Amino acid sequence: MTFLIALASSSSGVLALYTLLLAIFQPAIIEAQSLSPVPAPAPTSDGTSIDQGIAYVLMLVALVLTYLIHPLNISFYNL
Repeated sequence: MTFLIALASSSSGVLALYTLLLAIFQPAIIEAQSLSPVPAPAPTSDGTSIDQGIAYVLMLVALVLTYLIHPLNISFYNL
């Protein structure tokens, strides 16, 4: 520590101290300046897969309703 104080007392010592500190902290400074924003990731699903899932559910509901309601209608007409 006394070496740094003695080094900073002369004008060439100030330059040497500045160079030493710059050599230590320069990689961190360059790294901080070179950070660029990361692009957003691509979407994992597009709208077509969601639409297809909704279509399958609606077809299943229509199929179930057809086979549940159709026998009930026939039983009412056979009085």
